[in-house]
Amino acid sequence: MKSSAIDPIETKFAPKPVGPYNQAVLVENWLYCSGQIALDPSTGEMIGDGNIEEETKQVLKNLIAVVEAAGGKSSNVIRTTIYLTDLNDFAKVNSIYAETFSEKVSPARACVEVSNLPKGGKIEIDCVAWLGKEK
Repeated sequence: MKSSAIDPIETKFAPKPVGPYNQAVLVENWLYCSGQIALDPSTGEMIGDGNIEEETKQVLKNLIAVVEAAGGKSSNVIRTTIYLTDLNDFAKVNSIYAETFSEKVSPARACVEVSNLPKGGKIEIDCVAWLGKEK
């Protein structure tokens, strides 16, 4: 998908934005994905009832759905940022994250602890993906 402008990306397989932003924005071959929390796209309700593993799985499912809506896949993701309300969940999140990004080259990443996330979530992840031609 090639564009000369800024194009919004939207999919029904990820939660609708709850504010004045897009699920992602595509600029030429660069995809900038907004942060995803553990919302069920069909109901808008949080998944996992505070279970970090369940929340992480849903967050990654939502994030990859947005990447796929733009024509990419998990191997196109080059940078992520993980926001956790409790850094003690780092190892549990890492284990699930590694299943999603199991390619030869994993994305560059930052992980930070934050005091609060929307809807009482325990995790949020955003990403940047490159959708150019693969070598």
